[in-house]
Amino acid sequence: MFPDHPFQYLFREDLIRKNYDAELKWKQVISFAALIAIFISCVGLFGLTMLSTERRFKEIGIRKTLGASTLYLVRLISLDFLKIVFNAFLIAIPLGWYIVGSWLQNFAYSISVRWWMFALAGSIALLIAIITVSYHTIKTAVTNPVIFLKNNQAD
Repeated sequence: MFPDHPFQYLFREDLIRKNYDAELKWKQVISFAALIAIFISCVGLFGLTMLSTERRFKEIGIRKTLGASTLYLVRLISLDFLKIVFNAFLIAIPLGWYIVGSWLQNFAYSISVRWWMFALAGSIALLIAIITVSYHTIKTAVTNPVIFLKNNQAD
Protein backbone atom coordinates (compact mmCIF):
# COMPACT_ATOMS: atom_id res chain seq x y z
CA MET A 1 0.00 0.00 0.00
CA PHE A 2 2.91 2.34 0.75
CA PRO A 3 5.79 1.38 -1.53
CA ASP A 4 8.00 4.29 -0.47
CA HIS A 5 7.90 3.34 3.24
CA PRO A 6 9.33 0.06 4.49
CA PHE A 7 7.18 -2.08 6.77
CA GLN A 8 7.99 -1.57 10.45
CA TYR A 9 6.94 -4.10 13.03
CA LEU A 10 7.02 -4.44 16.80
CA PHE A 11 6.46 -7.41 18.99
CA ARG A 12 3.74 -6.89 21.58
CA GLU A 13 5.96 -7.99 24.47
CA ASP A 14 8.64 -5.46 23.45
CA LEU A 15 6.04 -2.71 23.42
CA ILE A 16 4.77 -3.68 26.87
CA ARG A 17 8.33 -3.93 28.24
CA LYS A 18 9.08 -0.47 26.86
CA ASN A 19 6.02 0.94 28.64
CA TYR A 20 7.27 -0.42 31.98
CA ASP A 21 10.94 0.58 31.66
CA ALA A 22 10.34 3.70 33.72
CA GLU A 23 8.71 1.61 36.47
CA LEU A 24 11.71 -0.73 36.57
CA LYS A 25 14.09 2.21 36.94
CA TRP A 26 11.96 3.65 39.74
CA LYS A 27 11.96 0.25 41.42
CA GLN A 28 15.75 0.23 41.45
CA VAL A 29 15.96 3.80 42.78
CA ILE A 30 13.37 3.21 45.49
CA SER A 31 14.93 -0.10 46.52
CA PHE A 32 18.36 1.51 46.88
CA ALA A 33 16.92 4.45 48.82
CA ALA A 34 15.01 2.07 51.10
CA LEU A 35 18.16 0.08 51.87
CA ILE A 36 20.05 3.27 52.71
CA ALA A 37 17.16 4.47 54.91
CA ILE A 38 17.04 1.14 56.75
CA PHE A 39 20.80 1.24 57.32
CA ILE A 40 20.71 4.82 58.62
CA SER A 41 17.78 4.07 60.92
CA CYS A 42 19.56 0.97 62.27
CA VAL A 43 22.67 3.02 63.00
CA GLY A 44 20.52 5.62 64.77
CA LEU A 45 18.68 2.98 66.76
CA PHE A 46 22.00 1.36 67.67
CA GLY A 47 23.32 4.71 68.91
CA LEU A 48 20.16 5.44 70.89
CA THR A 49 20.39 2.03 72.53
CA MET A 50 24.00 2.65 73.47
CA LEU A 51 23.14 6.08 74.89
CA SER A 52 20.18 4.70 76.82
CA THR A 53 22.15 1.85 78.36
CA GLU A 54 24.99 4.17 79.35
CA ARG A 55 22.56 6.56 81.04
CA ARG A 56 20.87 3.71 82.91
CA PHE A 57 24.03 1.86 84.05
CA LYS A 58 23.42 2.42 87.77
CA GLU A 59 19.74 1.51 87.49
CA ILE A 60 20.60 -1.70 85.67
CA GLY A 61 23.31 -2.52 88.20
CA ILE A 62 20.93 -2.03 91.11
CA ARG A 63 18.26 -4.13 89.40
CA LYS A 64 20.80 -6.91 88.77
CA THR A 65 21.98 -6.74 92.37
CA LEU A 66 18.40 -7.06 93.59
CA GLY A 67 17.94 -10.19 91.47
CA ALA A 68 16.59 -9.12 88.10
CA SER A 69 17.08 -11.73 85.40
CA THR A 70 18.88 -11.11 82.15
CA LEU A 71 15.66 -11.65 80.19
CA TYR A 72 13.87 -9.06 82.33
CA LEU A 73 16.61 -6.48 81.77
CA VAL A 74 16.71 -7.11 78.02
CA ARG A 75 12.93 -6.74 77.87
CA LEU A 76 13.05 -3.57 80.00
CA ILE A 77 15.58 -1.84 77.77
CA SER A 78 14.26 -3.12 74.44
CA LEU A 79 10.61 -2.36 75.10
CA ASP A 80 11.14 1.42 74.91
CA PHE A 81 12.63 1.18 71.43
CA LEU A 82 10.13 -1.36 70.18
CA LYS A 83 7.30 0.95 71.24
CA ILE A 84 8.82 3.70 69.10
CA VAL A 85 9.12 1.40 66.10
CA PHE A 86 5.55 0.16 66.57
CA ASN A 87 4.16 3.70 66.82
CA ALA A 88 6.06 4.69 63.67
CA PHE A 89 4.56 1.69 61.92
CA LEU A 90 1.06 2.70 63.02
CA ILE A 91 1.62 6.14 61.54
CA ALA A 92 3.01 4.69 58.31
CA ILE A 93 0.11 2.30 57.62
CA PRO A 94 -2.49 4.85 56.41
CA LEU A 95 0.12 6.85 54.53
CA GLY A 96 1.45 3.75 52.78
CA TRP A 97 -2.07 2.49 52.04
CA TYR A 98 -2.99 5.77 50.35
CA ILE A 99 0.25 6.16 48.35
CA VAL A 100 0.38 2.55 47.13
CA GLY A 101 -3.34 2.56 46.32
CA SER A 102 -3.11 5.72 44.23
CA TRP A 103 0.04 4.47 42.48
CA LEU A 104 -1.55 1.14 41.57
CA GLN A 105 -4.58 2.84 40.01
CA ASN A 106 -2.41 3.91 37.06
CA PHE A 107 -1.93 0.32 35.87
CA ALA A 108 -4.29 -1.54 33.56
CA TYR A 109 -4.01 -4.73 35.62
CA SER A 110 -3.46 -3.70 39.19
CA ILE A 111 -3.55 -5.65 42.42
CA SER A 112 -5.34 -4.63 45.56
CA VAL A 113 -3.38 -3.87 48.68
CA ARG A 114 -4.04 -6.47 51.37
CA TRP A 115 -3.64 -6.20 55.12
CA TRP A 116 -1.08 -9.00 55.31
CA MET A 117 1.35 -6.96 53.19
CA PHE A 118 1.45 -4.30 55.89
CA ALA A 119 1.61 -6.94 58.64
CA LEU A 120 4.61 -8.53 56.92
CA ALA A 121 6.34 -5.15 56.55
CA GLY A 122 5.67 -4.32 60.20
CA SER A 123 6.97 -7.64 61.45
CA ILE A 124 10.13 -7.26 59.34
CA ALA A 125 10.62 -3.75 60.76
CA LEU A 126 10.19 -5.05 64.32
CA LEU A 127 12.60 -7.91 63.64
CA ILE A 128 15.24 -5.51 62.31
CA ALA A 129 14.74 -3.29 65.36
CA ILE A 130 15.06 -6.26 67.74
CA ILE A 131 18.28 -7.38 66.06
CA THR A 132 19.68 -3.86 66.16
CA VAL A 133 18.83 -3.24 69.80
CA SER A 134 19.70 -6.70 71.09
CA TYR A 135 23.50 -6.30 70.98
CA HIS A 136 23.75 -3.53 73.57
CA THR A 137 20.88 -4.76 75.68
CA ILE A 138 22.30 -8.26 76.04
CA LYS A 139 25.81 -6.90 76.60
CA THR A 140 24.53 -4.62 79.33
CA ALA A 141 22.32 -7.24 80.93
CA VAL A 142 25.13 -9.81 81.21
CA THR A 143 27.75 -7.41 82.60
CA ASN A 144 28.80 -7.78 86.23
CA PRO A 145 26.76 -5.36 88.41
CA VAL A 146 29.87 -4.38 90.38
CA ILE A 147 31.21 -2.63 87.27
CA PHE A 148 28.00 -0.59 87.02
CA LEU A 149 28.02 0.50 90.61
CA LYS A 150 31.75 1.10 90.85
CA ASN A 151 32.58 3.54 88.09
CA ASN A 152 29.40 4.10 86.02
CA GLN A 153 30.92 2.58 82.85
CA ALA A 154 30.81 -0.94 81.43
CA ASP A 155 34.37 -1.13 80.08
